[in-house]
Amino acid sequence: ITLGAQAFEIMGMVLGQGLRLSLIGIAVGITGAFALSRILSRFLYGVAASDPITYIGVAVLLLVVALVASYIPARRAIRIDPVAALRAE
Repeated sequence: ITLGAQAFEIMGMVLGQGLRLSLIGIAVGITGAFALSRILSRFLYGVAASDPITYIGVAVLLLVVALVASYIPARRAIRIDPVAALRAE
């Protein structure tokens, strides 16, 4: 903000970084879950090992949690006083 960035640009930057990391983690997790689904199928009752609704539901839930977890620091970054931030640096 001190160097001319708008509040929506900072919000987009922080949310974008958080979502990028979340999407990478979800992709790695789903790949690992598919790879281990044969082993894990013994522990699942009433759900198929490769149930797409479960995978999509968990991925969406994790994305929502990541959005909320990224939104809180983004909101805090927007509300900080630019002069105080420069003094701290």
